[in-house]
Amino acid sequence: MTVATSSGFSVVCGLLVIFGLWTPVVGTLVALIQIWQFMMLAEDPCVALLLGTMGGALAMLGPGLWSFDAHLFGWKRIEGPLSRGRSESA
Repeated sequence: MTVATSSGFSVVCGLLVIFGLWTPVVGTLVALIQIWQFMMLAEDPCVALLLGTMGGALAMLGPGLWSFDAHLFGWKRIEGPLSRGRSESA
């Protein structure tokens, strides 16, 4: 993969993130591209590390409330179990 190809993928991924399409897939792609740039390019590894971390976090968090993903597939909410001191009827 060349620098121009990875930059092109980064631009496409950035546009998809802005519009909120395929958020977990795009976040994972951004993280993988930035890991590649971190390992192969020695210019400024801090930028690749920061963007890769943000891409990984975005992949784990998923779509936001107003993204197209939320409208297409629904916004997911994970409910934790009730604590022992709380009654279920409350």
